[in-house]
Amino acid sequence: MTTTDPRPPTAVVTARTILFVPGHRPDRFGKAAAAGADAIVLDLEDAVAGEDKLVARRNVRQWRDQGGPGFVRVNSRTTRWYGDDVASLGGPTTVLLPKATSRDDIDDLWSRLAPGSWIVPILETAQGIVNATAIAAAPGVARLAFGNGDLAAELGVAHTSHAALAAARCAVVLASAAAGIASPLDGVTTALDNDAVLVADTRHARELGYTGRLCIHPRQIDAIHRELAPTSEEIQWARAVLDGAGDSATVVAGGMVDQPILERAQRLLADAAPAPADIMHPA
Repeated sequence: MTTTDPRPPTAVVTARTILFVPGHRPDRFGKAAAAGADAIVLDLEDAVAGEDKLVARRNVRQWRDQGGPGFVRVNSRTTRWYGDDVASLGGPTTVLLPKATSRDDIDDLWSRLAPGSWIVPILETAQGIVNATAIAAAPGVARLAFGNGDLAAELGVAHTSHAALAAARCAVVLASAAAGIASPLDGVTTALDNDAVLVADTRHARELGYTGRLCIHPRQIDAIHRELAPTSEEIQWARAVLDGAGDSATVVAGGMVDQPILERAQRLLADAAPAPADIMHPA
């Protein structure tokens, strides 16, 4: 298929928070959309039991047909629900594809989607991490997401361990940069009653190069936005760099400034700018 625009929507590539809402709970769709996340994901996968898949598809299709915003997470390609999930989407959709393991998974989904659609593969298996570079470079991929829960289970490590999953997280960041797509989305913090864990997870993700996170509860949104934003010290440094930069390498505040440092300062100030007003996107 071809897309109507070679560039993914702003909402996909700049979203800092993407909030999941179960597809079989249409009473929560509006509340999720108003919760303050940059985007919501109408979930047809883990949050929905097998017997509720059909009604979930109908709910999601009706919501979107009426102009409701939301990306959609379908079931993985290896499940019996995948084909019906994708067929139910209708028009242009940003689709989160769980357990993406290869370029073939992306090509199959891309061939089934309406023009104007985009794909956010979730890399949450060892095979998906190993094939991250090929997946990131596939047509239709707007951004990658990291899935810590399933990957940790496969590796036999704690899904909360920063050290155990650091290499995999870095592989996703590197693959995104190599493909020239947006920085990836980090996986979820499952602790809902421990703000310290949420903050630590978000700071770790940002340190590795992630610019957004998947959320499972509205209470996580504000903290993630705050922790992913540049600090006041970083903003002050970036402004000093830009004010003092010349046409060649120079010294600003005791540190050498050349082109890579200048680009870092420019990116920090761009990240500190308010999010676009139209960031919540129907697709």
